[in-house]
Amino acid sequence: MDRDELADFLRRRRDQLQPAEVGLLPGHRRRTPGLRRDEVALLAGMSTDYYTRLEQARGPRPSVQVLGALARALRFTDDERDYLFHLCGHTAPHRGGGDRHVGPGLLYLLSKLEDTPAAVASDLGEILAQNRMHIILMGDHTGYTGMDRYLLWRWFTNIESRRKFPEEDWNRLTRKHVADLRATAARRSGDTDVTELITRLRSASQEFESLWTEHEVAVRLSDSKRTIHPRVGLMDMVCETLVTPNVTQKLLVYYPRPGSEAQEKLDLLRVIGVQSMTDESTNGATVFGTS
Repeated sequence: MDRDELADFLRRRRDQLQPAEVGLLPGHRRRTPGLRRDEVALLAGMSTDYYTRLEQARGPRPSVQVLGALARALRFTDDERDYLFHLCGHTAPHRGGGDRHVGPGLLYLLSKLEDTPAAVASDLGEILAQNRMHIILMGDHTGYTGMDRYLLWRWFTNIESRRKFPEEDWNRLTRKHVADLRATAARRSGDTDVTELITRLRSASQEFESLWTEHEVAVRLSDSKRTIHPRVGLMDMVCETLVTPNVTQKLLVYYPRPGSEAQEKLDLLRVIGVQSMTDESTNGATVFGTS
């Protein structure tokens, strides 16, 4: 691990990044040309002391999880992310399917969609980043570990994961999930992550096994998404899906179905969410923001 090069790289990238680029207010009397150390630490989900030690070339060797968080916080490109991993003596993540690094372009879009629920998901249904409105609407999905990271795993092994959707929609959504996974499996043939997910789902869920053998294939690009929110009840939404050029990640954007009451409910949730987050911040709880 090259601590001096790592420290210099982090400092220079922090100085080049402006608060507005990561969804922070610029504020007044800023003494630093870019972000402050505490702001980077907050965005990366680590202590300011830990991050400071990295910039002072006296920190421990960061784990791959920490490096991934730093790459997202500092809005690294794929090349910069790979360089960061190499400086710390880690193998850079594979850039094909399974890459969990969200690039600066998608993170920028998330920060600009202030009034619209949006998230970045992998092609296996793992939520990689959410904006504030998506958290308010759907809950925080970035803390899952193991197989629970995948929406399909939770959908087929934990019935509670379906409670956010009307029961009469379950069959339609279930078939769409399986058909989309079929398309992903063909595109990423032989990939260990895909193979493991499918093998374990076939073993854990008879419902999945039955649908998998029907061999339906359909790439999921847009869909109706009726959701049930504990505060405002049923919301009739549309989920539009925009895919990255290599088709490994998707930007999910939710908007109210025209003619429905969803827009009014979404406006109410925006206010409720701000009030709730303010109260939680006052009480010392964690406030979720764009990652």
